[in-house]
Amino acid sequence: MRRLFPPTADGTDGEWDLLELADAYAYPADGPWLRANMVSSADGAAHHGGRSKPLSGPADMRVFGVLRALADVVIVGAETVREERYRPARRREEFAERRRAGGQTTVPAIAVVSASLHLDFSLPLFTEPVVPTLVLTGAAAPRAGLAAAAEAGVQVVTAGEGSGVDPRRLKPELAARGFTRLLTEGGPRLLGQLASAGVVDELCLTTSPRITVGTAPRVMSGPESGVPQEFELTGVLEDSGFLLSRYRRVRQSAE
Repeated sequence: MRRLFPPTADGTDGEWDLLELADAYAYPADGPWLRANMVSSADGAAHHGGRSKPLSGPADMRVFGVLRALADVVIVGAETVREERYRPARRREEFAERRRAGGQTTVPAIAVVSASLHLDFSLPLFTEPVVPTLVLTGAAAPRAGLAAAAEAGVQVVTAGEGSGVDPRRLKPELAARGFTRLLTEGGPRLLGQLASAGVVDELCLTTSPRITVGTAPRVMSGPESGVPQEFELTGVLEDSGFLLSRYRRVRQSAE
């Protein structure tokens, strides 16, 4: 893995161990901070056959694991939970001391965004997590879904007045529960909603050296923004043709 941007002082680079990657991707001290992590094919697809794994590779998975190990909570859409067969975050010994020193739980919590609450609460994501899985929904969520969640012992967080989550309430609701280092892994529709609301602080985007064609969505899917949002490139790593880029949202003076 080599760093393309910003360039190293002596023009050389070597293999990065996990803790060096963790230092490079450390969260800002002032939170809450919402980071998005996605992978895309070279022709812009967010998945192939409904899953992101065919686009990924060893370098992408290393960074994926590091970003999870740094986060307090991983936010994911219900559709992605179903398609990607999500499981609870696993404890990683390499990051145990770092998380303990930072006052974090042993592993990040998973927070599932769902308007319908049409979820299988018998899955390991809900029955076997080290840290209890959360469900984010709106105040008008279906009573049957709320009852099923309560019966399964799953904590429901209300983050919207309607049936779904208001993206602008997601960060403060999670921060109020001690989650300030936020990571979303999509999918494209959820990430599109968060980006449209202007609440994504950072995008970590892996561009895979693979072409898929097809009709898969881009990493963000939703109505077109009125004006393109400004992000600045803060880093690029390269490994076996995979480009791992980081973009930070440019704050406007009024924010």
